Amino acid sequence: MTKIKLCGMRRVIDIQTANTLKVEFIGFVFWTKSKRMVTPEEAAELKSILSPDIAAVGVFVDEKAETVAELLNRGTIDIAQLHGSEDEAYVRHLRTLTRKPLIQVFRIREQKDLEAAACSSAESVLLDAGKGDGITFDWNLLRDFTRPYFLAGGLTPENVSAAIDQLHPYAVDISSGIETNGIKDAEKMTAFVKAVRKENL
Repeated sequence: MTKIKLCGMRRVIDIQTANTLKVEFIGFVFWTKSKRMVTPEEAAELKSILSPDIAAVGVFVDEKAETVAELLNRGTIDIAQLHGSEDEAYVRHLRTLTRKPLIQVFRIREQKDLEAAACSSAESVLLDAGKGDGITFDWNLLRDFTRPYFLAGGLTPENVSAAIDQLHPYAVDISSGIETNGIKDAEKMTAFVKAVRKENL
């Protein structure tokens, strides 16, 4: 079954909803330019009430590898998601600092972007259209992409089932699509999870 990542968690109630829904991943955004940004202290507090069955993913944009590794090794997050211009050299350097798993993000505009994703040494890759902009990319580009991946970009409770039927991703990642006026919406979160799991809405 396709796994689920709910990204951009900032409030206790968001974590409680994720726990109830039993998703596989949640995301904390540490990028200072994001409206969903949390501090390491806020993330640690939220992580303390997160179900141990759910992995906390830290989202970073061109952050110092030492900062990322510290949050991983401290247990504030379980996985690091690299959402900037981080290259293989960055990934190799980060691996000297931590053994925790990495997700490398690729913005998909053309075939060569997928070629780069296929060669990434990170444990997982995430294919997106932007940085939480709520827009999709051309899913037809993924027709011959065989590596397991997280699918992001413009997903909603209304279109995620079709995306899964067409693409069969390892996991789906959503942030803006489960918000109302920039705040996580428990009803939309529930509807998204039910759509992924093909439960009756």
